[in-house]
Amino acid sequence: MAPSRDRRPGFSRRAQYSLFVSYVLAIAGAVVGAVLLALSAFNPPAFAAFRSAATEVTAPVSSGVSAVVRGIVSIPETIGTYFRVHGENEQLRAEVKRTHDALVQARIIVRDNRRLRGLLKLREADAGAVATARIVSSSASSTRRFGVLNAGRWQGVEPGQPVRGPDGLIGRIIETGPNTARVLLLTDPESVVPVKRISDGMPALAAGRGDGLIDIRSVYTADAKLRPGDRFVTSGTGGIFAPGVLVAEVRATGSDSAPAQPFASADTFDFAIVSRAFMPTLSPRAAPPEGSAP
Repeated sequence: MAPSRDRRPGFSRRAQYSLFVSYVLAIAGAVVGAVLLALSAFNPPAFAAFRSAATEVTAPVSSGVSAVVRGIVSIPETIGTYFRVHGENEQLRAEVKRTHDALVQARIIVRDNRRLRGLLKLREADAGAVATARIVSSSASSTRRFGVLNAGRWQGVEPGQPVRGPDGLIGRIIETGPNTARVLLLTDPESVVPVKRISDGMPALAAGRGDGLIDIRSVYTADAKLRPGDRFVTSGTGGIFAPGVLVAEVRATGSDSAPAQPFASADTFDFAIVSRAFMPTLSPRAAPPEGSAP
């Protein structure tokens, strides 16, 4: 037997209740709409108060729904932003690396310029300069400390002449060739330079140790106190080194002897200045008055 085509809701109580509720809701909505329309037309203040109350009630629900919608909508944008930021971070890291490399190069250039300016000022101030030469090699791994200059007899370099750089004394010439010269560095055990302390003029000797440092040994003073930070310059005694050239700075406390770090190092200088040996000029003796006995 074929099923009946009559699908009226009377055959189902659930369908009847659903239809009844929809009718009730439709009638209630129409009544509420009519009442609101009448209020808006005949009593606007009352309609405004009702509208405000409805807004206060529905605002939290609207906020929650709006937040959910914004979150769903922002998901694609968040994913795109993540990948975009990741790419920008990679670009920034590469830029920082390039900037760091450029900064290192700039520091090297500044240091070289400072050395060259120091050499220029030293050459201008040193009237006894013989030649400006390049330090082509130095013995840093041996107990004997020597350096080699690419200037020799043809450039006026002779044994006994002092060698200095912008930061201080380097050593003295001990051998010369036509275009090369051998320098005895301050740190060599055979090197001894007369010095004096800047603060009080205390005389001392700067003797090489062969390990990159020198010993400051006091002379003519009993129980001399040497402290870290004491600076010593050449005293001019001996007639080789001109007075006032920086030599070394004390690193540890000592009574009569203390280790010191030279201001100038042959390993860090590209160029050095060779000067004539300093010979202190003798003050002329006053001529005896006429008629006096010789």
